[in-house]
Amino acid sequence: MNRRNDGLGAHIQIVDDDEDILRLLTLRLQARGFRVTPAHSAEEALAQIAVDPPRVVVSDIRLPGRDGLALFEELRRTRPTLPVILLTAHGTIPDAVDATSRGVFGYLTKPFDSQTLLEKIDQALALSATASENQAPAVEKWQEGVVYRSTRMAELMAEARMVAMSDASVLIRGESGTGKEVMARAIHRASPRAEGPFVAINCGAIPEQLLESELFGHVRGAFTGASTTRVGLFQAANGGTLFLDEIGDMPLALQVKLLRVLQERVVRPVGATQAEPVDVRLLSATHRDLDAAMASGEFREDLYYRLDVVSLTLPRLEERREDVPLLAARFIGLIAGKYGKTVSGFAPEALEALATAAWPGNVRQLYNVVEQCCALTSTPLIPLALVQRALRAPAVEALSYAEAKQRFERNYLVQLLKMTDGNVADAARIAERNRTEFYRLLQKYDLSPAMFRANGEGGNAAF
Repeated sequence: MNRRNDGLGAHIQIVDDDEDILRLLTLRLQARGFRVTPAHSAEEALAQIAVDPPRVVVSDIRLPGRDGLALFEELRRTRPTLPVILLTAHGTIPDAVDATSRGVFGYLTKPFDSQTLLEKIDQALALSATASENQAPAVEKWQEGVVYRSTRMAELMAEARMVAMSDASVLIRGESGTGKEVMARAIHRASPRAEGPFVAINCGAIPEQLLESELFGHVRGAFTGASTTRVGLFQAANGGTLFLDEIGDMPLALQVKLLRVLQERVVRPVGATQAEPVDVRLLSATHRDLDAAMASGEFREDLYYRLDVVSLTLPRLEERREDVPLLAARFIGLIAGKYGKTVSGFAPEALEALATAAWPGNVRQLYNVVEQCCALTSTPLIPLALVQRALRAPAVEALSYAEAKQRFERNYLVQLLKMTDGNVADAARIAERNRTEFYRLLQKYDLSPAMFRANGEGGNAAF
């Protein structure tokens, strides 16, 4: 399907305090088939977004009150999957670098070419995640299984693609659950050895007395119980890739033997008198601090430098939150059939809870949470309650008192107006405030009662 047609009718929120620019942007985007909601300030935009969430936000940086970057920061906290494109007449290269490093989807300097803005919006729409449309962009075959749209992961995958073309040993670092073996398999698929075998072993999961035999094999009679000759994993991976997971847990005695294999490119099975040549590309991974392990004498320095020719570090899931909706959607696709369920995705508030949660277990924990939700859901959209149950505790976000109060007030007012269909008298009565005071609160957050009336279109008017 043509990407340009994918976003027809999509809802775009634009924010600019210049009436002429706001009107011009509205007309241009409407001419392209978008549904447009204009706002003159960040507060007005936040109020409109609370009522009618858009697919993309386009905002000027210089605004009255909160500026565009402050608007972005608020949206990143409350709607982390919503792409934000910033516009400014005062752009500098440092500003652009700072904005994009903080997660802004796009940054354009006025005067900008309208076609450039449209293309940027098309890109944002192609990547934007919604409860019913959380599909990762198409990836090359070697990246299958690696789901991302974050800049950090994109840069890491570009490095992985480059190093894959060589035979250099790669040390993949990262906390447990970040996907180190998934990365290793991607490197193998991108390498000239892709047609060869990929063999993986967890060095910390096999008893020390058996690990040598697993790696190098043994001959019949080499030790008690060795009734047959066995090929080791180095030989099994000949012509391909051997992945040693949790290399930091390898005993010192085996580290010496592994170093010899890397230096001489031959292995000698346990009990054998002759060594056998092997042609293996070695990838290894660890969650341990190998510098500390070397300092304490638990890991050999000479082996470390053989393994760490190239180092790739996988980010924690909380460092790539924009990937959470895509990962969750992929896991639903993998898991739903297992339980015989028709699950189409997460409710918006449930998806938001996933994206803002703490993830000490990283991607592996996210998979487990999605599996529990799929197993227990009785509806096509997984509700917030199931996500909260699977997470066991709500995510705690560090906010200042003023920020927390402001967020609570806006959300409280929005819920009251939704409940009363925009009837201020009823909402003020429930809040136990007089109408004058209640109107002042609404004005503070640019909330209009008409936005919440069932027969009104106040939130979407173009002007």
